[in-house]
Amino acid sequence: MTDKRVCFDFDVAFSNGGGIQGQGFRLDIDGDDIDDDALAAYIIRDLRLLMVGSVKIHNKAIITEPHKRATAVDEATAANATHKFDLSHVIETGMITYKGLPAPLVCDYLSRENSKAHYAEGTTFVIDRLDMVGNTGTYIDSPFHRYADGCDLAGLALDQISGVPAVVVHVAGATSRAVDWTEFAAFNVKGKAVLVHTGWDRHWRTDAYFEGHPFLTEKAAIYLRDQGARLVGIDSLNIDDTSGGTRPVHTILLGAGIPIVEHLTGLEQLPVEGIRFSAVPPKVRRMGTFPVRAHAWVDAST
Repeated sequence: MTDKRVCFDFDVAFSNGGGIQGQGFRLDIDGDDIDDDALAAYIIRDLRLLMVGSVKIHNKAIITEPHKRATAVDEATAANATHKFDLSHVIETGMITYKGLPAPLVCDYLSRENSKAHYAEGTTFVIDRLDMVGNTGTYIDSPFHRYADGCDLAGLALDQISGVPAVVVHVAGATSRAVDWTEFAAFNVKGKAVLVHTGWDRHWRTDAYFEGHPFLTEKAAIYLRDQGARLVGIDSLNIDDTSGGTRPVHTILLGAGIPIVEHLTGLEQLPVEGIRFSAVPPKVRRMGTFPVRAHAWVDAST
């Protein structure tokens, strides 16, 4: 079924005086329509309003647009906690993750043909070689990436990067590239992996991927740090604005020991809550960044 949302203006009058207004408000709905009373109830409940005297709805229109709270995960998937959603890009020779950094080279160290000299008839092996920088494909930044005395890949605790309860913040379609703290205020992010779905991964392996990407603001990083986020990920070129030389989001999050996962993909598959997320790199000393096989699954226990 195609997702439907309602766009409307509203006026709320409180029974003890005063009121609030909203223009161009959008809300997910089930089905193809919603009456004004049901819509008023949504507003009161979602905004946690008390002593509401009346709610008036104006300029209501039903639009076709992907839901922000829900996802296409069906009931069978939700009941099966073993279903995994792959959130990583494939690494292959010549792939450019970030302009100015070298592409990976995947090749043979020992080919199957050459291995015949070392093994019995009919037995062959290949030993592969991979030359690349750490910032390749979908990767995790540890604090060492930014700070010389920070925790490196080998020092990351598994409970911070494996099976972490997660929340997905869907901001795809936003009119601003900057994702501010207000986008996260509706969620409990304490102890969670916060995954930011911008939809920018649709440009992967194109020139458009490198220009005008969405990013988090400094205030957003401060908010996530102060609210106790455990990990932050994004499906964009960089979690920071790269138009200048500063990287406040990396500085704030990594300075607080919060790992960052960049270049995620497929976040549109995930529900907002009730999932767990993993992004585990190899244990490499004195290295700050490395590709991960990021994935998530529905947590049936929640």
